[in-house]
Amino acid sequence: MSWIDITIFIVYFLLMLAVGFYFSGKHGDERDYFTGGGNMSSTHIGLSVVATDVGGGFSIGLGGIGFTMGLSGSWMLFTGLIGAWISAVFLIPKVFYWQRAHGRHFLTLPQVFSFLYNKKVAFVAAIICIIGYSGFTSSQLLAGSKLSAAIIPSVSGETMLWVMGIVVVFYTMLGGMKAVIYTDTFQWIILLVGLMGVAIPLAWSALGGYEGIIPYLSKDMLSLTNITWSQIVNWSVTIIPIWFVGMTLYQRIFACRDEKAAKKAWYLAGALEWPFMAFTGVILGMLANVAVQKGIIPVSEGVTIDSEMGLPLLIRQILPVGFAGIVIAAYFSAVLSTADSCLMAASGSVVGDLIPKSWKLNNSSIIRISQVTTLLIGIIAILLASVMQNVISLMLYAYAFMVSGLFVPVVAALFLRTRFPQPALFSMIIGGGVTLTLILSEWTLPWNLDANIFGLSSAILTYSIVHRVMLRKTRIPHL
Repeated sequence: MSWIDITIFIVYFLLMLAVGFYFSGKHGDERDYFTGGGNMSSTHIGLSVVATDVGGGFSIGLGGIGFTMGLSGSWMLFTGLIGAWISAVFLIPKVFYWQRAHGRHFLTLPQVFSFLYNKKVAFVAAIICIIGYSGFTSSQLLAGSKLSAAIIPSVSGETMLWVMGIVVVFYTMLGGMKAVIYTDTFQWIILLVGLMGVAIPLAWSALGGYEGIIPYLSKDMLSLTNITWSQIVNWSVTIIPIWFVGMTLYQRIFACRDEKAAKKAWYLAGALEWPFMAFTGVILGMLANVAVQKGIIPVSEGVTIDSEMGLPLLIRQILPVGFAGIVIAAYFSAVLSTADSCLMAASGSVVGDLIPKSWKLNNSSIIRISQVTTLLIGIIAILLASVMQNVISLMLYAYAFMVSGLFVPVVAALFLRTRFPQPALFSMIIGGGVTLTLILSEWTLPWNLDANIFGLSSAILTYSIVHRVMLRKTRIPHL
């Protein structure tokens, strides 16, 4: 990298830190810190939602999927659009209704569970959120370290992992949700402009345009049907439900000024995920594949390139001085925009749901504890990222664990008239436990289905059985 690219890169990081410092003394209470005061606009929230949901994991991961699958990989984010729009119709109105019935503002998803069920259910939900979002933060930092290892080979991936981790932890720790949402807006604009306006046109030109690219792409790579039924099921069951259980998404619902603003934000986020980001990511992965075949990206004989490294290597080899710095900043913005939100989600669960109310802390003490908690979780996430290898795998594992643990109680609260805490509690423990066990065991599952499908099925079965038992005990007619 030239000194110009490095300068752009450094200036970007300094701007992110500056935002954190700007908001560091502007938190009146924990609602300010965790939800931005609850008066954010739909545009800021919508851009923040898509920046958080797509993030570095999907940005780098989509490049890897485009590298191997081609255009069909875009269907992964189509499930994001479906999830966003369905949750806008069914979930958001209910959340605002529950909040009005609760009589005060929610700050975390487990607080919603406490209102709907009881404190035991909320405690288990908090544990699931903390574990899941710590893993999700790690996936984003791993994506950034992979990117930096390819772009700046003179600096080790582990060194850049710590540099990125320190930056994102500090501006999130200092600035809270306002810093996260405003930096997300800025980061998403950089990402979209950097990838669509700079990376694709320059890579397209450097590879020889249409005539120089198409001969190197197979019919399957150019097809939208190069996908198996099990892949569609795995992506749908893992990604669509996250829109109903994602703590980062609930925090943004709580940050909206009203229900109408929240719905507009979700519709905007879905449209930006697919087709815009979906096709941008896979097309860049396909161009990286072509660059490898043409020898522009050097690969030693007999060595198989990591598909997720193709895109970063393409940036390093093709983009001219100055432009490389912009695109690198764009990708790092994707990493940071998700990592900061996941940190807020995890620390929010610790502070909002695990600290006993009997401590009777004042606002300044709560904010200080929130900041320290964010710092500690950030360090744990960095350490976890240092021992993992695959971005998409780590990210989908975190998704799967949260979905199988939290989805069934949320859906039950949306559509059942009678709610009991026992079915929710048992389904969360068994669903999340089954998924986590299957992931850690690394067993080969039937039909290449995801562990989450078996965990979610276990949760549904458990909830149904226990719910029916409770109905009989209380002699309430089954609805």
